[in-house]
This record gives sequence, C-alpha cells and structure tokens, in this order.
Amino acid sequence: SLAVIIVHLEVPFSVLLAAIVLRERPGYQRWLGMLVAFVGIVLIAGQPQVRGQGLPILLTAGGAMTWAIGQLMVKRLHGAVSGLTLIGWIGVFAGPQMLAGSFLIETGQLNALGTATWVGWGTVLYLGIVMTVAGYGIWFTVLSRNPMSQVMPVLLLLPIFTIASSMLLLGERPSWFVLGGGLIVLSGVAIIVFAHKLRFRRVETNR
Repeated sequence: SLAVIIVHLEVPFSVLLAAIVLRERPGYQRWLGMLVAFVGIVLIAGQPQVRGQGLPILLTAGGAMTWAIGQLMVKRLHGAVSGLTLIGWIGVFAGPQMLAGSFLIETGQLNALGTATWVGWGTVLYLGIVMTVAGYGIWFTVLSRNPMSQVMPVLLLLPIFTIASSMLLLGERPSWFVLGGGLIVLSGVAIIVFAHKLRFRRVETNR
C-alpha cells in the first residue's frame, strides 16, 4: 500500500520540474486537485507500513523522480520527434538492456518460451503493441502538446482502473471505503482537468 502512494509522487515531481525548468504555472486549482486526488489514493491504499522501509521508500521515490525527469525530457522535445518515433528509439536502447538483464538474473527462459500458453503470448502482444506502441505513442504526443500540470495528473486515475478491472475480471468486491477513495480521486482529477475552464469563466465574469 505504501508503494502505491509513493509511486504516484511522479505526478507532483513532474509538475514541480515543469514549473522550475519550463516555467509552467500550474495554478492553485491544479495543486488543490492533486492534493484531493492524493487523499483518495491514500484511502484506496489503506494504512501504510512505514517502519523499517527506509531504503525501499527511497528507491521507489527515486524511481518516481527518474520517471518524472524522463517525461520532462519528452516534453522538451515539443513535437520535434513524434510519439511513435520516440517509442521506436526507446525500444532500440531498452531492448538489449532487458535481454542482458534477463540473461544475468533469470533462468529457464527457453523453457518458458516453449511452455507459454496463448494467455502468456497474448499478454506479451498486449504489453508490446497496445500498451507500449499505441499507449505511450499517444501519451508522448499529448504530453508534448499540453502543459504537464494538466496531463500528468491523469495518471492518478490508475488506481481507479485497477479497481474496476479487478471487479470485472476477478470478481472482487472492494469495500465502500475503497470506492469512496476512488470517488475522491475522480473529484481531484476533475478539478485539475477543468481548472483552466474555471479560470476562463472567472475572467469573462470580471469583464
């Protein structure tokens, strides 16, 4: 549960980096929305166990910061490279590293290939084509064209989709406490997404 909360630090990390490096101004509405959404995530994750978890916490937070830096680098390209082209080059560099890592720390790869079921191969195809090529290709394109403070908080919806998938595919029945946390997350993200419209209406009213 603690990891769920820490991983989502990638969102405020990204917004802070964009404010420092790109001079973006998120506005108090989006900061408020992120705070509300984080409250919902804490409710979904439950009571975290922190004692004795110093190193794992630092490593997870470091991973979130690294991911945020990567998104900032994508943002700075600002349309110079398309999302699909970027995914292709990431694959060129990441593929050999993953193969080397598998060779060094894993065993039984050939046996796994020979005994894989259609579910296993379907999972590989989904992760490789639908999620990586299509999903990240679209994500990078949207990120390059919009403020990070508007795009990144959408990631806070991931626990919502996780809960919905567990209900539909695994038949799980989350508690009302978790469902309430989900509604709070949705409310926070809604504040973020529609913050610019609220500001526009306020300006029009003042005129």
